[in-house]
Amino acid sequence: MTAESFPHLFSEIALGRTTVRNRIVSTGHHTHHSDGNVSDRLTAYQEARARGGAGLIVVEIAAIHETAQFANNLLQATSPDCIPGYARLAGAVKNHGAAIFGQLFHPGREIQATNDGMLAVAYAPSPVPNERFHIMPRAMSDAMIHEVIDGYARGAGYLVEAGLDGVEFVASQGYLPAQFLNPRLNLREDAWGGSFENRLRFVTDSLTAIRAAIGDATLGMRISGDELEPAQGLTADEIAAICTELSPQLDYISVVAGMSSSLGASVHIAAPMGVPAGYIAPYARRIKEATTLPVIATGRVNQPQIAEAVIASGDADLCGMTRAMICDPQMPSKALAGRTDDIRACIACNQACIGHSHKGVPISCIQYPESGRELEYGNLQPVVEPRSVLVVGAGPAGLKAAAVAAARGHHVTLFEQAGQVGGQALLAQKVAGREEFGGIVQNLLREAEQAGVVLRTGVAVDAGMIEEQAPDAILLATGSRPYLPSIDGMEEGHVVDAWDVIGGRANVGASVVIADWRCDWIGIGLAEMLAAAGSRVRLMVNGAMVGESLQLYVRNHYLGRLHRLGVETKTHARLFGVDGDSAYFQDTLTDEAVIAEEVDTVVLSLGQVPHDDLGAELERRAIAFTRIGDCLAPRTAEEAVLEGLKAAWEI
Repeated sequence: MTAESFPHLFSEIALGRTTVRNRIVSTGHHTHHSDGNVSDRLTAYQEARARGGAGLIVVEIAAIHETAQFANNLLQATSPDCIPGYARLAGAVKNHGAAIFGQLFHPGREIQATNDGMLAVAYAPSPVPNERFHIMPRAMSDAMIHEVIDGYARGAGYLVEAGLDGVEFVASQGYLPAQFLNPRLNLREDAWGGSFENRLRFVTDSLTAIRAAIGDATLGMRISGDELEPAQGLTADEIAAICTELSPQLDYISVVAGMSSSLGASVHIAAPMGVPAGYIAPYARRIKEATTLPVIATGRVNQPQIAEAVIASGDADLCGMTRAMICDPQMPSKALAGRTDDIRACIACNQACIGHSHKGVPISCIQYPESGRELEYGNLQPVVEPRSVLVVGAGPAGLKAAAVAAARGHHVTLFEQAGQVGGQALLAQKVAGREEFGGIVQNLLREAEQAGVVLRTGVAVDAGMIEEQAPDAILLATGSRPYLPSIDGMEEGHVVDAWDVIGGRANVGASVVIADWRCDWIGIGLAEMLAAAGSRVRLMVNGAMVGESLQLYVRNHYLGRLHRLGVETKTHARLFGVDGDSAYFQDTLTDEAVIAEEVDTVVLSLGQVPHDDLGAELERRAIAFTRIGDCLAPRTAEEAVLEGLKAAWEI
């Protein structure tokens, strides 16, 4: 596939006065790479995407009023102090030919907490509670409404003064402007509520004030094509009518989906892999048909082929490909050069991007940990003296270590005992709802092959072989194996391990109990897999909730799938025994017994222990080596890949 395959994606487009070189957009997303003002880290992060060929960079949300403190590490556009940082960022991005806009933001009732951990006072059009954060907002006074409108204008002026090409007014996903527009959230009886015209007033007045502050700089709006929340959300019809009315004030509209205040609808803020790629296109088309404006479609557009199809069909004019460029900042330039096989495709696991953001820490990517760490790992350091490097284990940790070490110039041989590379990722992709996870193997293997790694599969490495080869550096990435404790009565019941079930090496009966200690993908995926196959499934988790260790949107999406399949769940359940037809648990809060009766099969998902026999033998022989990934301590692919990167840099 060559650049000619993407005639729409790599054509210019005008957004107001701004000419954008192609249709690929890195949309606004909270990176946690700053602490109020634009930092060197945020600049390096966005510069990497501009260097990689993005047409437009939309910088993350910036608070425009003191009541808009949404979360920690939020950019502030409330004083001229923000201008120098934005100016450096604008210069860095424009130096690579990309356009740059900034987002203007107020969450309204979607506020969570203050910087010191105290509950914030949330302000909204009316005191209608938020069910996700359990916040009851205070109705804004007329004076505060005018203050906030002035804040939008002032912040917009600062950003354009700093050299940004334009600004984006965030009215998406149930944030403050959407709350004013929504008749179920805006219950006011004054000039700001009631009629359709009155509910529009906050937005129209804000846009008018912004335009006065920025002159002919580009002005866009981000809005949900459908908030997908039946009880309180704005519908597609309502939003189309709103966009029709507002379009004369705008240069473009950026379309997303969902609503922050609902556990179900908030999934669409960063839709997980269980949601179809490119699913946002129909919502964008509806807005495009309701206006004459250019439209950006954002939502699981992770490959240039998908973006080209969306644009060619007329559903949208540009595509937000944010997570695609977190995973591979070079995606646009690779597509333009016809190197589509080299693109590291996002698998929408949500673990290190939105997952980090929800933890209040800087975002990254499990496949490409260099993202967000550009200052440390953005420029690959070639070695002065190449060394021979032996890597044992071709799961995510070993693949990443081998690829980076070889790319730096070392002579790397990667050994894998199995017949194919991938380790546990090969099992993960067989779990229901986790099918795309295998992409991490394909992507890392491609990197290793391009770097010149010598791969040997089907070879069991032992200490004698290592002594014979005498490499200069040894990295062990031998992974982990299931933790199988002794459980009372195991010999009486039909007890199998989760890995064996996923791998097709164990049969299960019609009534299954899953004992899930990890509270992660394995338990949820097994439950869906077995329920879809017709079994009665009881998922017993040793945690406060099913999927407790998973990112919020991922967990909520798959919990919904389990509910629809009729999977029975029980939390705070510690397995302590089985017999011929029952499984016995202890409630970890009350110590009371919980008995699951009429059980054909008990599936154990109780975690892993290091597979470290080779490491122990090397230690006995005083041979120096480095452990990475699960053989050091069983965790996730994110830690494994990052440790592979770090180990390769230290050789």
